[in-house]
Order: sequence, then C-alpha cells, then structure tokens
Amino acid sequence: MNRRQFIGRAGSTFLLYLASPYAFAQSRSQTNNEFVFLEAEQFADLGGWDLDQQSMDQMGSPYLLAHGLGIPVKDAVTHVTFPSAGNYRVWVRTRDWVAPWKAPGAPGKFQLLLDGKPLAEIFGTKNADWHWHDGGVVSVEKKATVALHDLTGFEGRCEAILFCKDTSFEPTNDLAALTKFRRALLGLPKNPDEGGDFDLVVVGGGLAGTCAALSAARNGLRVALVQDRPVLGGNCSSEVRVWAEGHTQQQPYPHIGEIVDEICPQNPPTGNKNAKGRNLYDDARKIAAVQAESRITLLAEQRAVAVETSDHQIKAVIAQHTRTARQIRLRAKFFADCTGDASIGFLAGADFEMSKGLKMGTSNLWNVLDAADEQQVLKCECKDKDALSMCMVEHKIEQPFPRCPWAIDLTDKPFPGRKKFKGKWGGANPLDNLGGWFWESGYDKDPTTDIERIRDLNFRAMYGAWDALKNVDKLYPNHRLGWAAFIAGKRESRRLMGDVILSADDFRQMRTFPDGAFPCTWSIDLHTPDPKFSKGLGSDAFIADSTAGEAGHKYKGPYWAPYRCLYSRNISNLFMAGRDISVTNDGLGPVRVMRTCGMMGEIVGKAAAICVTRKTTPRDVYEKHLAELQEKMNQPGKARI
Repeated sequence: MNRRQFIGRAGSTFLLYLASPYAFAQSRSQTNNEFVFLEAEQFADLGGWDLDQQSMDQMGSPYLLAHGLGIPVKDAVTHVTFPSAGNYRVWVRTRDWVAPWKAPGAPGKFQLLLDGKPLAEIFGTKNADWHWHDGGVVSVEKKATVALHDLTGFEGRCEAILFCKDTSFEPTNDLAALTKFRRALLGLPKNPDEGGDFDLVVVGGGLAGTCAALSAARNGLRVALVQDRPVLGGNCSSEVRVWAEGHTQQQPYPHIGEIVDEICPQNPPTGNKNAKGRNLYDDARKIAAVQAESRITLLAEQRAVAVETSDHQIKAVIAQHTRTARQIRLRAKFFADCTGDASIGFLAGADFEMSKGLKMGTSNLWNVLDAADEQQVLKCECKDKDALSMCMVEHKIEQPFPRCPWAIDLTDKPFPGRKKFKGKWGGANPLDNLGGWFWESGYDKDPTTDIERIRDLNFRAMYGAWDALKNVDKLYPNHRLGWAAFIAGKRESRRLMGDVILSADDFRQMRTFPDGAFPCTWSIDLHTPDPKFSKGLGSDAFIADSTAGEAGHKYKGPYWAPYRCLYSRNISNLFMAGRDISVTNDGLGPVRVMRTCGMMGEIVGKAAAICVTRKTTPRDVYEKHLAELQEKMNQPGKARI
C-alpha cells in the first residue's frame, strides 16, 4: 500500500473507525464509503512546511507547520489516486492556534489546492482545539495533485486530510478512534516490528543521550539510540540553539567530559551565545561521532511512545516513526531515559516529581538580520532566501512587517530590546536583547501536556515584539526576522527519583558523596517571570529573571554530584541522564546545563557496561562495584573496549 495515501472502497469497514456517533448510526444505510485519507507528514514533498512531533503524545500523530516568520512558505505537495471520479466532501484536521487566547485574526491561514485550484474554504480559522474543518464538496477526476498553500507564514498547521464520497459523513475527533483508524488504514501490524535486542537502549538524542550512547558503545555495549528529530543535540542543535554551558574535564577525574568536548562546539561567539547561525551548533559533528561507532544503532525520527514492563523492570521500548507511523519494539537489558521529560520512566511507573506552581520556562530563541547587509543576506537561513537575495540586487531592501493583532499586544509595554529596556545582563545593543536566554514562557504550564500552547505563546511574544518595533516604534526598516526555534527548548519537566535526591543545599554546604561522578560548575540558577516585564500579563509572562547574582546562588565548585542520582529507585534497570535526574526543584539549577548533562551520559554509559559484564543492577554498581566505576572514570573518553 502506498504510505502517502490510503484509499478505502465501497463496503470498507475502515471508515467506521473514524465515524462520529451520528455518522456511525447512519452508516448502515450508506452504499458508498469511498474515501482518501492523507497524512500531512507523508506528503511526497513537504515544501517549506516543517514536521512538528512535539505533541504526538497528545495527538497520536505529528503535523506540518508553516513556520515562515511572516513570509508564506512553499507549498507541500502530494499526488492522489481516488477510488473513482466524482464528488467528495473534504475535511482538514487543523486548528486556529491563537484561539485559546481569544485573539483576533487567525494568523495560521492556509488553503487546500486541487490541481492548483484553491478550495473556497480558508483553513486554520476555526476552533481552539484540533478538529476536522469542513472544506465543502469538491468534484475530482481519478487522479489529482493536492497541495497545502500557506497564506501568511504565521504558523499555520495541518495534521491530516480526508476526502469522503459520502458527503454526509462526519469524522470523529476522538483520539482513540482516530488512532485505530490510522493504523488500520496504514496496514500496520497489530504488534510492533521486532527491532532487536540490545545491552542498552538510550531514549533521547540530546547531549546527555548522545554521550551515553557513545560512552556505552566504547565500553563494549550494543546500543540503540532513539531520537525523535532528524538531528542530535537536543537543545544544543541547530533546531533549538541553546549554547551548551558547564565546565568539563575537572579534577580528580579529568577524562570525564572528553566525549562532550569531542562532539560539542568549543568556541562560542562573543556576546549572546544563543540563537546564532546553524553551523555553530555543528549537527554533523554529533551524527558523525555516533555513526563511527559500529555498536550503536541510531534510530532517528523515532519517538518512544510506550514501554513494556514486568516486575519493576523495563523489558522493551516501543518507538514510532514520525513519518510512517510504523512502530518498532526495542528489547534491552538496560534503558536510559535521556528525554528531558522523563518520558520512559513515567510510562514505566518510575517514581518522579514535578514542581508544583511555577516552573522554569521554555526558551524562545530567535534572531533578526539586516537585509541591507550583503553578508547577513548570504548567510540567511530564511525560506525565501532566493527572493531576498534578488531584492538586494534590485536595491529593494526595505522589509515591511504586517501588524499582528493576534500577538501579545506590546504597543505600550516594555520588553528587552525596546528603547531603554534590557533583559538580565543584556548588552548595550538593543538588537542583542531580542530572542536571548531570558525570552521564555510557560511558567505555570505542564511542559509535557501543554507544550504546543507554551511554544505558541513564545510565537505570540516574538511576533508582538517585532510588530511593536517595526510598526509602532518605526525602527529597523531594513531588518527582518531571520530565524526562530519552533522546537521547544525546555528547562524543567519531570524528575525521576533515585537513591539520592540532590538539593541546592547539598551544593551550598558542599556535601561530599563517596560516589561523586560528574562535576557541576553552573550556579544555582533558577528562572521565574521577570517582574519588570510581567505586569498585566499574568500567565502570558514571557521574560525571565534569574536567581544568579542573588544571595545563595553560588557554591564552591566544581561540585561532584553522586552517581546515585542517575538511576531510578524503583525501576531496577533504568538509568537517567539530563535534566530529568534525581534532584529537587532547586537542585535542578546547577545540573541542568548541557555540558554537565553530557557528562552524566558518559557516566551512565560506563555504569551500564559494568551492569552488563557483572550481570548486576545500577544500584549494585554503587553498593558493590564503585571502585570499578571510578576506574572507568579514569579512562580517556576515546578509549574503546
């Protein structure tokens, strides 16, 4: 079956999976159930639309995002063969992404084109929730070209399209029914494909997970590395662009951090280190290091969606491909949760905590460029780069920007980058205050279930600020938005509980642990809404303050945090590395920066090797084999068994 389109014929039972209660009741009298179902992520050509998988756990599927920064993106196109020519009702699964704020304007508008002709209905204009938007009845021939045509460049989104010969049919929005329909129509087996047996399955390909996989493989283990994006590095990738902080190679174990330094860029730019050009984050360097290890099986664009457990152990992880939806079962002796969200531990029933009330927010990194500067235009990552370059040749360098009534209204409000206003430690140049580390939101939201809304609030803040600078303050006539992250850069989520739960007081008091395993050098850095910029915004606050610089945020480092923070106290074969390790909410401050997280991964890889060779548990590594772990900590990062 062609995975890019799924066709049902008369008498098919597939459509009943998708039927609303009314449609199901009427189905007995229907004689023609011909239909075509298109998954947006499986279009033959995605054009300028981006695939967004962040809400798969809530939606069951990724979707396409028209992330054009105010410039309409290139059409996504695919080709369709219908069961027969004739009239079909069209349904498009989408939403008005600003409707949760009751904001006017529906910026995510797009059209559906059939053989280049637009349907009359404009999509992305209704409903705060994901739903089936009725596109009316169309007449088609046996074959057609279908395209998603973005109208604004302002984050339109499409998850699926349904053509149905029964024009009275109404599809359901029930997630369970929709998931059953998708999988039946895909022709996928009831059970996942068998992906093999491994010593260690690492889920999450940020710095923590990538370093864990490299460390484990170099210590002789067969490793599967599961990552739901096409690149590695997580927050330290070209998709998010948070600069990796934390000092590596500290005494008394100077080899810890060598893998981090091997795969992580070393020379930061001056000034604001975040949201710079994609080359600085060197995605290829991380991929190359992993591909050079024959013991690592890299499973990119695969999202872990389920686990299988027995007797307080994980037996397997089920991963789903973000494009094909095909699932694979990965069995292993040990597992490492490097997801940041503690997704695997959560699914396995591991003990965890999440801060109640305010949490550290999700980063909102973006930058601008000067269209009058030839070098900036040449380096531009804009999706309309060719058009921008041509305009420069023709001396048409002014960059207008539309008013954004649906964005946060910053007409008369302060924000970093506006005249006389800086973020914490912001530089003298106002443009350097835009899209920096202190742009973040979602302090009162659940970073696992509310991530789409958190990320969308970031969009509303960015577009509102740029609208105010361009159209209210009348500044920067030749500047335009150059890049913005659409993959969320999270700071805080669930934390899995280990045998030690490290707190900020442990750092302040320099409490010594016999199993100190990775050095922490970042301050007790916690973020809250900045009161200078939060007045009147309530839960829509989008600028952070930091505890750094306040009394009690420093400690005498480096501080060697204990190995016992890196495994679950109640799931006997589960490690963790990254910001989901066993710390309190204030203990998260010093450990969450990425070079430190990468060193956690190095330790997990070494400890997992001991577990496999000694046929023991992560807990027993501390209780019975700590000297062996410390011996491995004295070995070079490039050393291979």
